[in-house]
Amino acid sequence: MLRFFLQNLLEWKNSPDRKPLLIQGARQVGKTWIMKEFGKTSFKNFIYINFEKNENRRKRNLAYF
Repeated sequence: MLRFFLQNLLEWKNSPDRKPLLIQGARQVGKTWIMKEFGKTSFKNFIYINFEKNENRRKRNLAYF
């Protein structure tokens, strides 16, 4: 399974007309882990930003409920 996802991500990376990458899925299935692993193994530099830890963003989301 790991090789399958990493292979798909490598194909995206090497595509000459690639679009922004969006990862969606159920909670706790490995989305964050696979993206961190892909970043570490496929790029010289990468940044991980978790918007869920941003206090201002969480407060805005709560206003919609």
